[in-house]
Amino acid sequence: MIQDIAPLQLNNAYRNKIPSEDSYILAFQENRIFLKAGEEITYLSYGEFKAACRKEQKELPECIYLFSIDTEDYFLADFWENCEISGFGWHKMFAVRTMRPREKVFTAATAWHLYGWYRDNRFCGRCGEKLIHSREMRMLQCPCCKNQVFPKIAPAVIVGVTDGEKILMTKYANREYKRYALIAGFTEIGETAEETVKREVEEEVGLHVKNIRYYKSQPWGFDSNLLLGYFCELEEHEAIHLDENELSLAEWVDYRDIPDDSEGLSLTREMMFFFREEQNKKQKNIDSQNN
Repeated sequence: MIQDIAPLQLNNAYRNKIPSEDSYILAFQENRIFLKAGEEITYLSYGEFKAACRKEQKELPECIYLFSIDTEDYFLADFWENCEISGFGWHKMFAVRTMRPREKVFTAATAWHLYGWYRDNRFCGRCGEKLIHSREMRMLQCPCCKNQVFPKIAPAVIVGVTDGEKILMTKYANREYKRYALIAGFTEIGETAEETVKREVEEEVGLHVKNIRYYKSQPWGFDSNLLLGYFCELEEHEAIHLDENELSLAEWVDYRDIPDDSEGLSLTREMMFFFREEQNKKQKNIDSQNN
């Protein structure tokens, strides 16, 4: 999955650092990221960024430390409008999913998560005063009322609903992502993740489920989520009643027809592949017993 970057290691503890010449600078505008795309993603170094600022006679903006991956430090900065640096350009965040290597995709998604938090929390929601950056931890604080604002992480479930040799696969309505997905949704106030599983399945396809069991979790910075994967079984055979505001398609797919995962990034795709492999193992055991 996207976070599987071993032997490299993410260090997300906040440190009050300034960039060195070989640190990397990440910048975002709307739903785009600034990078050099080729066989592998390349991010702008701080040295290159300084040189570009001098060339364009721009004041060097503040650089906010984000995280490190092994010995490489990453910082967030605002770029000037119509920024042009040879070889680099603006790319849609959605397009980054298909780029390589995986650790640079993970870098983009995690930085995007933090960028969204900084962008959306400039002023105190309690008193309206401008927030300031803590120098001790990843936190924004109001100098007036002392309100503390920490990064937002939204828990959501990914649900593999199964019925024997079949799994319920869906497609989103009105999304850029057009491939198969699984039932998914955010955990609401006052409910457990298991209750979210039941509610989302009922709301999106009108089915009831049983035997809910946890599979695995995944950080998904593209949407500021922590995804919680669950499998469950169809409780009784019912007709699918599609919520067309959320989904364009929901259908039962035999495990033999589940396609390979070309991205290898998402929990959703891993869960589909896991179900296919588990069913393959069961069928092989049956075949061996019959022989």
